[in-house]
Amino acid sequence: MKTLLSLGLCFLFCSVLFCRANTEPAELVPAEIIKNMRKVADWQMSNFTYNASGSHDYGIAAWTHSTLYIGMLEWAKIAPNSNRCYDWLYDKGRKGNWTVASNFENNSTYQFYHADELCVGQFHIGMYKKYREENMIASIKERVDRIIANPPTNQSMTSGNKKLWTWCDALFMAPPVYAELSQLLDDNVYRVYMDTQYKRTYNRLFDPEEKLFFRDDSYFNKKEANGEKVFWGRGNGWAIAGTANILKALPKDSEYKEYYEDVFRQLALRLIELQNNDGSWHASLLDPDSYPAPETSASALITYALAYGLNNNLLTEEEAYKPVAKAWNKLCDAIHANGKLGYVQPVGQDPKTVTKDMTATFGVGAFLLAGTEIYHYLDSKTGIDLIEKEISSLEEFLSPETKIRIYTVQGQKVNEELLSNRNFITVLKEKNLPRGVYLINFQLNEKLKTINYIPSK
Repeated sequence: MKTLLSLGLCFLFCSVLFCRANTEPAELVPAEIIKNMRKVADWQMSNFTYNASGSHDYGIAAWTHSTLYIGMLEWAKIAPNSNRCYDWLYDKGRKGNWTVASNFENNSTYQFYHADELCVGQFHIGMYKKYREENMIASIKERVDRIIANPPTNQSMTSGNKKLWTWCDALFMAPPVYAELSQLLDDNVYRVYMDTQYKRTYNRLFDPEEKLFFRDDSYFNKKEANGEKVFWGRGNGWAIAGTANILKALPKDSEYKEYYEDVFRQLALRLIELQNNDGSWHASLLDPDSYPAPETSASALITYALAYGLNNNLLTEEEAYKPVAKAWNKLCDAIHANGKLGYVQPVGQDPKTVTKDMTATFGVGAFLLAGTEIYHYLDSKTGIDLIEKEISSLEEFLSPETKIRIYTVQGQKVNEELLSNRNFITVLKEKNLPRGVYLINFQLNEKLKTINYIPSK
């Protein structure tokens, strides 16, 4: 919360920039990112519904809503209203009894193997890390143990066999669960299983020529209207975001890291090449003209992954900063005045037409993942940590005539000057203050306010 408020203060003194050109995206401002995430998250929490009788796509533990929970959990860590977010998430976990869905238990085609049903495990594990309530991870551990102990008889990687990860969406739904359990329980069995099955999916569905994932093998011979192969935007978003989540859960010295980092970079660089000039990705990656509208869920998942790459030195700023900035600015264009997030292609498996009125919880989850990862990137670049419970009143000091006085906590004045036409970050960086606690005094005419801050470097 401390860092969040600091960057909010930074924004109050940043000049507002607008998009100059497709190649020069508007500058990313931390407080604007927070504002847009809060707007979207608050709308979604107030407009959340689910099928109480259970449903693969719409039950409370469905993959659709689970993606929202995963994104909301990351947002809660930096949100100004974090308690509300955590309470909302806890309520959803409790209502679902912290249980993995079993919609196909009596279906011989899928049984208990379906990867989509494991997605909620990422949420349960995340909540367990905060609350340490054993019942939060009991169900997901039981399900994963059962799958490992009972490998399906049908080992075919054809699209109809959902007992294995035969569609690229599955790379987001299931593998991160195994990687996280392995880390959490210090048991390599889960990691070995995850690695084996991921590589089977990669070897089956990754096109080495296009460096993209087919959704499943039923698309191998299909063509778009322009004659290109069919590569679904959201499907590749699932794949790269899932790979990022695996990397998050691997130990720094893991023998598996090099492989997943290589897959990540291949896919990331290809997706950057395919980004539309306006910053979005479309439902069809190779035939955007047939699906001209931006597609929010694909764009958000890809943006999240690219920002993760920036934060973890898998992508350079030269490679990924502008694509991330352009993508985020375009994603924010999809936000309605009331906070509803539009242009989300409904549940599906291939490119479809999308409109601004279309929304879905998994799109919101992806948006929150992207926003939080970008926020962390910007946070790492500011070098400033501010402490203040409420900063909104500082807007009244947004003036070149504002006097800024910096004192040590012992009361010694370090500096006094006018804000002028600079932003707050510039003023502080110019001082190059050593680590410590300082007081900042703001004065504009008769108005006066003092806050604390700590330079992080």
